[in-house]
Amino acid sequence: MTNQILIFLLDTVLGLFSLALLLRFYMQLLRTPYYNPLSKFLVAVTNFIVLPVRRIIPAWRGFDLSTLVLAWLTQFIILAGVNILKGYGLDSSPISVFIGLGLLALIELVRMTLYILMIMLIVQAVLSWINPYSPLAPILDGFTRPILSIFQRYIPPIANVDLSPLFAIILLQLLLMIVEKVQQGISVMF
Repeated sequence: MTNQILIFLLDTVLGLFSLALLLRFYMQLLRTPYYNPLSKFLVAVTNFIVLPVRRIIPAWRGFDLSTLVLAWLTQFIILAGVNILKGYGLDSSPISVFIGLGLLALIELVRMTLYILMIMLIVQAVLSWINPYSPLAPILDGFTRPILSIFQRYIPPIANVDLSPLFAIILLQLLLMIVEKVQQGISVMF
């Protein structure tokens, strides 16, 4: 019972922190507006660890590598902690355990990215009908524009209804299936 509580707390608290780091990374990468309350919140929540790590891991070609590495490291800690609390023996060589958990943490970041995109597409579609001038609209547009523009080139609106979010969500679901298979394959090897 105690292990279940610890696993829940570890997964929830560090999972949310990893999500905040990943969102911060993408917001900087996609140059979403900083004046938005969500942007300010993410910066305020993650600055305590991102700023010191930036001195060690600098940005590279517009990629805030320190934030991405911290998101990966947080996922790595979650996976290692959950495996230890569940009592799984990490009896293999330390190098293979590190590589296995490192790959699983990377796959988890990819999975989180796909879910972030899917949720943003759904929220953007709902907000476009309810409140298209919401303060979230510029952030959602910044996140979803790269994927929607691909579909909008080939799928014209039908009766002024843009179907590109629907096709993007279908593609994201297929990618999630592939990521899950890869994750299972790595888990079996490790």
